Amino acid sequence: MRLTEHAPGGGCSCKVSAGDLERWLGLAYGDLAPPLLPPGAELLCGLDSGDDATVVRIEGGTAIVTTTDFFPPVVDSAFDWGRIAATNAISDVYAMGGEPLSALNLLAWPSSLPPELAVEALRGARSVADREGFVLAGGHSIVAEVPLFGLAVTGTADPDRLLRNDAARAGLPITLTKPLGLGILNNWHKATGAPIDEAIAVMTRSNRGASRAALAAGIEAATDVTGFGLLGHLYKMARASGVTAVIDAAAIPCLAGARERLDKGYVPGGTRRNLDWVRPHLEVAARLEEADLLLLADAQTSGGLLVAGEIAGSPVIGEFTEPGPGPAILVVR
Repeated sequence: MRLTEHAPGGGCSCKVSAGDLERWLGLAYGDLAPPLLPPGAELLCGLDSGDDATVVRIEGGTAIVTTTDFFPPVVDSAFDWGRIAATNAISDVYAMGGEPLSALNLLAWPSSLPPELAVEALRGARSVADREGFVLAGGHSIVAEVPLFGLAVTGTADPDRLLRNDAARAGLPITLTKPLGLGILNNWHKATGAPIDEAIAVMTRSNRGASRAALAAGIEAATDVTGFGLLGHLYKMARASGVTAVIDAAAIPCLAGARERLDKGYVPGGTRRNLDWVRPHLEVAARLEEADLLLLADAQTSGGLLVAGEIAGSPVIGEFTEPGPGPAILVVR
């Protein structure tokens, strides 16, 4: 059975567009007072900068990191889908400089699909929990027309050593820890059933090592690259930090075959929405083609960390600079 045939889209490319999401959140919460907190608690990261997770410091000094993520099948193997979904969900905790502590399963399952596939997805997620060392037990399930799976995750962090998307500073290098092209290859896999073993290996690779390396290097700013693509998440980071991001397209790592598949038309709808959203804030070198920008805007599932600083073994793709005049936030050369 081709599990992806039952998905309207693939992985994080199914996200609501960034522009729509920001507008909805503004309408829902813009006129409300700040959220109430228990005595002794402090909200460190909320909606203001659009960071990867909510962080609350509780009495005693511990920071609690909470996040959730779920999506329809991105590959035909239910076990790999579970592994990818779990790795992706805990990435938001690592992107904040935290460590996952516990998680709950989130499962929507059509009655028309064999329950054995749901079991395999749950087993895939459990394999990630065992690998990463967090508790996965319980959760919530519903019957639905489209299969969905993910996790609600709770983690902990040192409140004085967070990685935030609003802490980038001019003069810092920009590092990317995983290659781009996941959305394009997932789209190709969905259309053709062709194997994408390298992409699965990237999507199931934990961001724990990159997060710990960033903290050890004294880095303060990071985010993970998922459904809004490199350009979308970099734009959010630069905007929140009040800086300009200058990136070198030639320095950005991409998965083998991604550009070839893109040129053949295997472009997720989310990738095009990402580029449309950031285009008003782009300055682009004349030599770059539209396809180059689509690859940089490609909607990633379980992508890497985007870090304001250097990490050994990961490429530097640009630098943050002082903000310039006008609307440009991103400069692509």
